[in-house]
Amino acid sequence: MELTQRYFMELAYDGTDYHGWQRQPQAISVQQVLEEGLCKMLRCKMRVTAAGRTDTGVHATKMFVHFNYEGDLDLIYLVYRLNRWLPQSISIFEVFAVTANGHARFDALSRSYEYHFQLRPDPFENKYSFVLYREPDFALMQEAAQVLLAYTDFQCFSRVKTDVKTYLCNITEARFEHKDYTVIFHISANRFLRNMVRAIVGTLLDIGYGKTSIAQLHEIIASKNRDKAGASAPARGLYLTKVEYPQQLFSSKINV
Repeated sequence: MELTQRYFMELAYDGTDYHGWQRQPQAISVQQVLEEGLCKMLRCKMRVTAAGRTDTGVHATKMFVHFNYEGDLDLIYLVYRLNRWLPQSISIFEVFAVTANGHARFDALSRSYEYHFQLRPDPFENKYSFVLYREPDFALMQEAAQVLLAYTDFQCFSRVKTDVKTYLCNITEARFEHKDYTVIFHISANRFLRNMVRAIVGTLLDIGYGKTSIAQLHEIIASKNRDKAGASAPARGLYLTKVEYPQQLFSSKINV
């Protein structure tokens, strides 16, 4: 009798043509395409569990999922075959075996996102960033971003219809980086709520354009009301870029 083995997979995807990570009843998702690929390669029904759920149009340069499989696997060949079969919008980097209780979602210590702005139109970047035709006050936006680190309840930035039990998040980083005509907002936390990063970016832009003050940002967070915060920034500029796990999870990679 074959023993069931748990595997972790590292992948990246361009979310432009997908209705988010999670399976949808009548729309194509990254999860669906990946599971169909695994099903075809392994000749059995497959379900994967991800480190998190990205929304429609959001990208990931580093996502982890786990799945179980009963039988022998040539992991290098599996990666090769999946990359040949999957659309170019999804790439598999590595698959490795872990201990039976390794969990892509619950073992994750933190997640990091980047939001990309362009300060002038660029045919190679327009599809994957938010073009700002009028530059906001990024220094003021950086000052406002630091306010986020003083709070833990971010219900005001959460999608209203959600099944979470708590709106508490521990944000550990919120900063802007300038690279010529590109500006990148970096944000890290132990967890994120649905639509949270895009709502934060939209609110910071309102501050940068003088529509909202930093004093009002404190009031918005205290209100716990999504209607008080800014509009969500476009999904095309958002990337999941890092998921951190306890070191022992990766040091427990199993050779199979």
